[in-house]
Amino acid sequence: MPQIFISYARSAEAEVRTVVGWLEGAGYDVWWDRHLLANRSFSDAIEEQLDASDMVLVLWSKDAAASEWVRAEADFARHNKKLVQASIDGTLPPLPFNQFHCEQIRISRNGDNSEGWKKLLDAFAHRGAEAPYQSRSIPTQRISRRSALAMGGVGSLVIAAGGYAMWSSGLIGGTGESKRLAVMPFRVIGDGAAQSRLAEGFAIEIRSILARNPLLHVAARVSSDAFRDQTATAGEICEKLNVDYLLNGDIGVSGGRLVGSAELAEGAAERIVRPFDIDAPLDSLLTIQQSIASQIIERLSGAKNAGISKTETGGTTNVAAYDAFLRGRELYEAGTSEATDRAALAEFENAIRLDPEYAAAFAMRGRTLGLIGNLYGSPDDHDTVFNQAITSAQRAIEIAPRFADGYAVLGFIRFNRQLDVKAAKEPYQRAFELGTGDADILSRYANFCGRCGQFALAREAINAAISLDPLNARVFRFLGNIEYGSGNYEAAIRSYENAQALQNPLSSFHYLVGLSHLAMGDLGKAKRNFEAEDFFVWNKTGLAVVEAKLGNESVARAHLAELKDRQKDKSNYQYLQIHAQLGEREAALAAMNEAWRVRDAGLTQINNDPLLDPLRDHPEFNRLLSQIGFAD
Repeated sequence: MPQIFISYARSAEAEVRTVVGWLEGAGYDVWWDRHLLANRSFSDAIEEQLDASDMVLVLWSKDAAASEWVRAEADFARHNKKLVQASIDGTLPPLPFNQFHCEQIRISRNGDNSEGWKKLLDAFAHRGAEAPYQSRSIPTQRISRRSALAMGGVGSLVIAAGGYAMWSSGLIGGTGESKRLAVMPFRVIGDGAAQSRLAEGFAIEIRSILARNPLLHVAARVSSDAFRDQTATAGEICEKLNVDYLLNGDIGVSGGRLVGSAELAEGAAERIVRPFDIDAPLDSLLTIQQSIASQIIERLSGAKNAGISKTETGGTTNVAAYDAFLRGRELYEAGTSEATDRAALAEFENAIRLDPEYAAAFAMRGRTLGLIGNLYGSPDDHDTVFNQAITSAQRAIEIAPRFADGYAVLGFIRFNRQLDVKAAKEPYQRAFELGTGDADILSRYANFCGRCGQFALAREAINAAISLDPLNARVFRFLGNIEYGSGNYEAAIRSYENAQALQNPLSSFHYLVGLSHLAMGDLGKAKRNFEAEDFFVWNKTGLAVVEAKLGNESVARAHLAELKDRQKDKSNYQYLQIHAQLGEREAALAAMNEAWRVRDAGLTQINNDPLLDPLRDHPEFNRLLSQIGFAD
């Protein structure tokens, strides 16, 4: 009979009793500290039971994450390959445990706990501790993304509890085999930038096709690419990414033909389960990518004829257009200057010229126009540039109505560039419905929900993104922003620290942590962080607001004067924040109205920004909230 040790925080005892009941009813031998005898040394008994256990179930909660005992028990389990993790209140495991999969379970007080029960059984069975007698009365209804959502106003978006976690755990649909995999960077056959772009793009496209299948959990690009040029074993990579299969390969062009190979390998056993030979005409690129993806889907999920059409991928069969798109994406991601951004735009437009039905190119053209309009255009040019961006995104949607990126770009432009919540809501929602396997789509949707005050939805989406992209600092930074906006400042700091642990230095880290300390009233820590911030705008904004809080108004105004002298009309939102903290309501409102006139993207924060609390009772402030769409 498998023995399970449960580690938890005492504040969660009621929930733990429910979990103990589940496991004992399934035939497991469960030990938790309620079994501790009065005459036994606590530490001796814990150590003895940890050693004797087959699995250690760590039930994370806010208090558990702060408990040294729980962390120590989790560390023992990790080192001894016994760790199973579940969060019972949405709290993410602290470092380093957030590098490993954590089930999200919700323990209902009305007794309907089938979702959490299924997750735990699956987690134990996956690690070789199958329940001795599993109940067959547990519901097995498949939940679709569409049925999990109720469309409506921003204030009425809801999602079925546990839906994301069930999907990301591979519990929905298909066979009983694991559906968790990562597509690793493909090696380059041959020399030159074109060959490198081809190899990069080949892996990206296969990953994108696989991620759009709801039966699979596919690790995102940033986390998968973290192992480029590393010597980690397949088993080590699978453990870090919490997947069971890896797709590796090499690709190149020789004599006008695609040549190379790929292999789907089971990570733990380092066993090849499906090899692929690639030798085909160059113009069959999309067909080869789809063929590899569909065979993997069939192998892992049992779904046959799992091909995906251009209406879902937004792709092209025109090799020249594809190469132009890859050049554009490379330039866009480099993001070094206005020149490279405009060169990226030219490449996307060239791709469209070569294939006028290339939806992905239209989507990226729209995203790039939005970036150029925000960073380089004058306020008088905004409407023209952003309207072009919207037209491009709408064209992507028209060509490929099931391609999530087109909707995501449209939502982004409507919200971040035009400051129109109502117009952004529908495309963001549609992008989410079509892109729940895409960490970037989930992150952007989570950010939108957080800005709108829909924090439960935001946390669900960003946690799903983290499960797909656990080595990407960006998703943890998004989580920090969500927690900051919700007023959970300690959690925000933990998330920012997790992000910095993955990417150091992390842009704006000290400013973001300083804001959280400021909101908690720790002005000393806030000031030290703002002083350590390298970026001029955040450094001056932070120091101005903390000096205002400290009562040093002349020092605060000196920082504000420096900021205005350099930034002119480019930082109106920051002027709004500083004047609000100085108690200068009229000056703050004037800065707010100027920020609105130029459509300053900082106003996307206005709904939840604690620095603006001194203005929340002013009619003019609330009129702008309503005008943007936050107040409806």
